[in-house]
Amino acid sequence: MTTTSDAAGSGTRARSTGPARATRTRRLARAAWRGRETDPRWVRPALAALLAATAVLYLVGLSVSGWANPFYSAAAQAGSQSWEAWFYGSSDAANAITVDKPPAALWVTGLSVRLFGLSSWSILVPQALEGVAAVGVLYATVRRRSTPAAGLIAGLLLATTPVAVLMFRFNNPDALLVLLMVAATRGVLEAVDTGRARSLYWAGVFIGLGFLTKQLQVFLVLPGLGLAYLWAAPHDLRRRVRHLLLAAGTVVLAGGWWVAVVELVPDSWRPYVGGSQTNSFLELTLGYNGFGRLTGDETGSVGASNGWGETGLGRMFDADFGGNVSWLLPAAFALAAAGFVLTRRAPRTDARRAGYLAWTGWLVVTFTAFSSMSGIIHPYYSVALAPAVAALVALGAVDLWRLRNHRFALPVLAAVVAVSAGWSFVLLGRSGDFLPWLRWVVLVAGVMGTGLLAAAGVVRGPLLRSVQQAGAVAAAIAVLAGPVAYSLQTASTAHTGAIVSAGPSSTGGSPTGGGGQFGGRSALGPAPSTGGFLGGAMAGAMGGPGAGGGAGLLNATTPGAELTSLLAADAGSYTWVAATTGSNNAAGYQLATQEPVMAVGGFNGTDPAPTLAQFQAYVAAGRIHYYVESGSRASTGTGGSDVSAQIAAWVEENFTALDVDGTTVHDLTARAVATATS
Repeated sequence: MTTTSDAAGSGTRARSTGPARATRTRRLARAAWRGRETDPRWVRPALAALLAATAVLYLVGLSVSGWANPFYSAAAQAGSQSWEAWFYGSSDAANAITVDKPPAALWVTGLSVRLFGLSSWSILVPQALEGVAAVGVLYATVRRRSTPAAGLIAGLLLATTPVAVLMFRFNNPDALLVLLMVAATRGVLEAVDTGRARSLYWAGVFIGLGFLTKQLQVFLVLPGLGLAYLWAAPHDLRRRVRHLLLAAGTVVLAGGWWVAVVELVPDSWRPYVGGSQTNSFLELTLGYNGFGRLTGDETGSVGASNGWGETGLGRMFDADFGGNVSWLLPAAFALAAAGFVLTRRAPRTDARRAGYLAWTGWLVVTFTAFSSMSGIIHPYYSVALAPAVAALVALGAVDLWRLRNHRFALPVLAAVVAVSAGWSFVLLGRSGDFLPWLRWVVLVAGVMGTGLLAAAGVVRGPLLRSVQQAGAVAAAIAVLAGPVAYSLQTASTAHTGAIVSAGPSSTGGSPTGGGGQFGGRSALGPAPSTGGFLGGAMAGAMGGPGAGGGAGLLNATTPGAELTSLLAADAGSYTWVAATTGSNNAAGYQLATQEPVMAVGGFNGTDPAPTLAQFQAYVAAGRIHYYVESGSRASTGTGGSDVSAQIAAWVEENFTALDVDGTTVHDLTARAVATATS
């Protein structure tokens, strides 16, 4: 009896609460749009507008860059054809050799190509979406520690940092790396806020995945994140230390499982580890892509030690890096210092100070590492600074603005605006042909903003609010006009090749500058003279002046129709339709034919893979159809292998050369049996 009664009553309640449930659903939907109950109504629409504008900036005209970096595009194509190539990050679907990075970024693009087919869009869209996601996660991270306005400012600054626009429209691993580092920071700071270690462990997972994206670079954010949690988490010291050790374990698990597979699988069962001299991913991690970047001692590198520009604290401000990322670097350092002053009396567990600790640690360690690197470094690496700069500027500016009625706050902001506007004036002056009037607009706005903000510190009465607002508007124009203009120029320019840079051409660049200096197309425009390490033999090794023909080691070629048809003919009968020196050379032929092409010697042509004996065995077995002369010479001045030169010489001595579309090709099947043992 009670069951019937209860059932009836339950049914009645269910019917009576139907409209109420619908009302609650609508209320929740409105709350989701508005955000927190305490948020103004404009917050969610403003966030939606920011993300939509970011998506437009990163997606519109995306295919103008074609294959962008063919080295990674060819690997994505290979991964779409072979799950083994996808897992290892191989350059070709036949798994001769991997790229010289771990494969996490290629897992994303490889799946995209597998799902949507091979095209510029299927390769580049994932990076653009990662950029939009990074802006959204940064907003949420900064907003939690400050205000919605601070979150929006941080997101806007990241979205319009020129090097961020470049990388989120390009297919290098840096796009995914930035997203994972921002997500890890959010996890750590959320653990500080809530006391729940689960968020900290998720941060460890993101760091581990970051390691599988670009190896040791992701660890540059760890000192700041670890210090923020160790200092501010709401637990006793022993528990904080235990949580950090467990989080370190999640880093090892998330990043180490793949490394264990590669190191434990017999060499003959997997592709050669590109970039290493001993077929070891650990060697690649600690050497060529690790400490060698700091010391310049990189076996098999394309450049000699100290050949990548002057080191020192001024590097991030020079003609190569400055226009990419340095617009608000002085402001970030100054506002970080201001933030610590403002929070000096806060409790140990203060969330705002924890945020300053995390972002400042990120900025200082990464800035110092990049400034002191004697090995390979390119301007686009500086995208790793962009989230920390954006967060610190947003947090510091908003904190000072909230205290604007205090005597010191607006004068400090005025000084920051003056320095930022002045530095923007200098940076714009380096690109004299690019909107020459803009630097004067920045200068005038900077003077007005500085003067009005400084005056607002002493003005009282009904004019105070108007002076403050006018100063804020002028300051925003002064600090944003330059990077926004550079970002729009970057988004409207095609970028291809292994080395690219954001913004228009600047004067006084060093060899680390834009791709134009290496024969690729980038925003930096015409190549300057090939002085320094680009001269002589190194220029030849890169396919620059003096290299002869071919694409060079740093840029892919676009084969003609006759050569493409020749390579693709009867492709199913061969493991590799062709072989050539260097991964970029191979990438051009592979993307044109969508068939495996062996990259002899890996990226630089200096890896001992395959050996001459292995190559001869492949030829004897009829597994390679053609050998294509690259016109580039791998430099072995840094201790790399000369196997690629041995293979090229053996082919030239034993197989007849054919000229196809101006390219020298050798048919390796004509005398394969007779020459394999010669």
